[in-house]
Amino acid sequence: MKRSILALMLIISASLIDAKVQNVYDEVFLQITFTDPTEDQRPIKKESTIIPSVSLNEHTLLFVTLCDGCTLRLINEDKDVEYITVIPIGTTTLILPPYLSGEYQLQIIRGNYCFWAYIDL
Repeated sequence: MKRSILALMLIISASLIDAKVQNVYDEVFLQITFTDPTEDQRPIKKESTIIPSVSLNEHTLLFVTLCDGCTLRLINEDKDVEYITVIPIGTTTLILPPYLSGEYQLQIIRGNYCFWAYIDL
């Protein structure tokens, strides 16, 4: 009888627990290049250049480090710019349009630097 009551209590308490969904972001590991190939091609010192920290969850980008005023571009497999925007000041998340699907090269352009990685949407 005690086991039946305990089992019933566990079932009731389990049904009362509010399940919380937590968004899981995957880190995007950015590489760095110069945006203008005619510029001086001296080695890029990573310690002197702050590489943005960005994560992705479906169509939502999370900026761990701010990218205020940077240009964000998505380049499709045909090397065409399919999406471009300027990241507004203070933006920590950016929702990409839902019509984007497939593999893209994500580019964040700051001055003469292009931070890039391949992403799947």
